[in-house]
Amino acid sequence: MKRFAALFDELDATTATNAKVAALRRYLAEVDDADAAWAVYFLAGGKPRQLIKTAQLRAQALADSGLPEWLFEASYQAVGDLAETIALVLPLPQDAAGLQTLLSTWMEERLLPLRGQSDEAVAIALRGWWRELDATGRFLLVKLVGGGFRVGVSKLLVQRALAAHAGLDAKQVAARMMGYTDGKRSPTADRYRALVASVGDDTEAQGDPSQPYPFFLASALGNDAGDDLMAMELASAGLADTMQARLGPASDWLAEWKFDGIRGQIVKRAGQVWVWSRGEELMSDRFPELQALAQRWPDGTVVDGEILVWSDAAPPLPGSDRPGGPAPFALLQQRIGRKTLGPKVLADAPVSFMAYDLLEAGYEDLRHTPQHERRARLVAFAATLNETPGPRLWHSPVLASDNWTTLADARAQSRALGVEGLMLKHRDSHYGTGRQKRGDGTALLAWWKWKIDPLSVDGVLIYAQAGHGRRASVYTDYTFAVWNRTPANAAEAQSVVEAIAQRRPADPEGLQLVAFTKAYSGLTDEEFKAVDAVIRKNTLEKFGPVRSVRPTLVFELAFEGIARSTRHKSGVALRFPRMQRIRYDKPLHEANTLQDLEQLLEG
Repeated sequence: MKRFAALFDELDATTATNAKVAALRRYLAEVDDADAAWAVYFLAGGKPRQLIKTAQLRAQALADSGLPEWLFEASYQAVGDLAETIALVLPLPQDAAGLQTLLSTWMEERLLPLRGQSDEAVAIALRGWWRELDATGRFLLVKLVGGGFRVGVSKLLVQRALAAHAGLDAKQVAARMMGYTDGKRSPTADRYRALVASVGDDTEAQGDPSQPYPFFLASALGNDAGDDLMAMELASAGLADTMQARLGPASDWLAEWKFDGIRGQIVKRAGQVWVWSRGEELMSDRFPELQALAQRWPDGTVVDGEILVWSDAAPPLPGSDRPGGPAPFALLQQRIGRKTLGPKVLADAPVSFMAYDLLEAGYEDLRHTPQHERRARLVAFAATLNETPGPRLWHSPVLASDNWTTLADARAQSRALGVEGLMLKHRDSHYGTGRQKRGDGTALLAWWKWKIDPLSVDGVLIYAQAGHGRRASVYTDYTFAVWNRTPANAAEAQSVVEAIAQRRPADPEGLQLVAFTKAYSGLTDEEFKAVDAVIRKNTLEKFGPVRSVRPTLVFELAFEGIARSTRHKSGVALRFPRMQRIRYDKPLHEANTLQDLEQLLEG
């Protein structure tokens, strides 16, 4: 644990990529394979299931610190991170013996066995461990058992360090790491050795048959913040001319609908089927329909595609011979959240698979063959399968066109069809690793996502909570409201604001503000500071970390989708809400209403 704690401090103390890679390489060279296995797991984003509930960690720290509850809570709000608060308020350790214990020993012999233990046994263990760890050790302990470990290191950077340490190509390491951070599989020394084995080594030959390929990701095009230049060009020039200048002839590209589901790979090898999400989570048990779909595939087959709930009642997709269309993501989300898949759940949210790409056939890796050849093989593969009885393999329809205007017209229909826009894939592109970087001479051979503009609504800020980490001293997490009906005028809206300021209960028959969503991203640091000043000046009440705020500011909120929800007073839930801008120009009475949200639902 001592060496891992030192590595954490090194990584946390610098923003320089090369310095972080160097620190990781030193660590990997100094520790044994079991410790390296766990370190790589955590640094690459692995999160084992929470071992100790946050409430119990807080209660035990409060008891052991000897602080009154109000002072502990005030400290927590000032610090903004529970693990850091616990590390700071506990008494000085009796010794540092716990730091000498290996990270792998901590995980395998101390922490993982806690799962399922009684609250009393957990409390005894925590009390003993806190006595033998310094502040950094305690901080890491809380993060590891609470499932909240993170440090400023990306998975890509970890792969780069591993590649440099082992003398391998980083793309090869990325391929080997697929599935390494899945929470259902603990890292082991053997799994780590497979990551860093020399090319041709016996360890490499004994590959895991369930392992998927690294996902190829699309870059944003046009209206996304990731491509502001393209957005300005589309706004100021003819669309067809701009697309032609940037991407060449439309006939060089395969256009497909961009579905709003879960990107996944289905792997059929050694007589078994595995379903992987883009987040490298093994989801086979959650989707028995997909296991049944792939059971009759030949061994050595890997297909990339989208996991969807399909509705026969939805409007048909242009270019597709499949009846119906995709159901809203909210239905799939309900399915994901169920621990038990009974007959009713399976019937209400039937999951299907829309195939995009054939990555492996007969154990042959097809990723380096051109896109149009892989597509042809996918279509032929599906046609052969579908000639015999059994679940059909559907592949995404291609919108064939030789001009950009036609594709733009198709994209304009996306929201009505329940899709997010178009995917553009160059006919000659290979299936790469991660997101294709631009400016390296191969940009035209990348994949692009040409999404429709997000939905938006204007909401009023009514509650605020401080952020975490570096934003712990600034109010950044906001709750927004809309009017229950359109205010008659500014004076009527102002009367509601005055009633809120005087703590008068809302009139159930009159005008009122109804909370409908939360958001905490989208503004710059300077904008957050400006809003923070307004919040502190207009605070009405405090409820622990939350402040109620006199309605003063209107925000434009962007989101990807909207669905009905019985859990929210407003009756709706938004998908990926974020703050687009502060509407200093908009008076409160012009904010949106519940009726506006209802129209978005109907649309």
